[in-house]
Amino acid sequence: MFDYTDFPEQRQSKIRQILSEEGKVVCAQLSRELNVSEHTIRRDLKELAQSGACKRVYGGAVSMPPEAIDFASRASIDAVQKDRIAQAVIPLIKPNGCVFFDTGTTNLAVAKQLPQGLKFTAVCNSPIIATELMQHQDVEVIFLGGRIQREVGGAIGIDTLRQLEKMYFDQCLLGGCAFDANEGLTVFEYDDAEFKKCLVTRSSEVIVALTANKISALARYSVAACDEITTLVTDDEISPACQSALSEKNLELIIAR
Repeated sequence: MFDYTDFPEQRQSKIRQILSEEGKVVCAQLSRELNVSEHTIRRDLKELAQSGACKRVYGGAVSMPPEAIDFASRASIDAVQKDRIAQAVIPLIKPNGCVFFDTGTTNLAVAKQLPQGLKFTAVCNSPIIATELMQHQDVEVIFLGGRIQREVGGAIGIDTLRQLEKMYFDQCLLGGCAFDANEGLTVFEYDDAEFKKCLVTRSSEVIVALTANKISALARYSVAACDEITTLVTDDEISPACQSALSEKNLELIIAR
């Protein structure tokens, strides 16, 4: 076994590897595995957090997803996985219900793949998603207007929020930047987080569809805890460790294959 005691660069490289594979690390466990003190591990995690490699949480750290880029640029990233996830989400949509489509490129993939003949009312704050939904004759589309934030890809300001506060939804497809079994769903933008929090409180069912590389990661602002989410849909690249952690939470986990 390699002796990590006097080699901080190699030790931190190993921690980065574990973060990449599992999405999180625990100080006590790393201390045993690397045969160094927990104080040393905490110092390593502090340095890694300062470099942006992770975010420290109680007892350890979680990986950080990349900073959000604009909506149009994100649409082509992980397109195959998003299409598979979309196919798994569509059977969850209840006919004749009222469904909110939150902004997000995975939700855009759902809108693109909706089968003809599925009848429901769709409410959304993304003009790109609204355009896709309008291709379906049996879908009534309600668009919440306001100032469009380019990075988020939709309207999330006070005018949009006031419209949202007058509505209730049977289901919502909630977007996000990162998801962790302990911390729940998080995003990078404060206004986006506040908009999504309101959306959660006005929805009977909350469905979150995210690619596996966003699981066991943490963005800046909290949106919803696991017990506020009905269903999490992701792809088959999710790690066994993440699956195990999520199995203990009160939500349905669907893995698109």
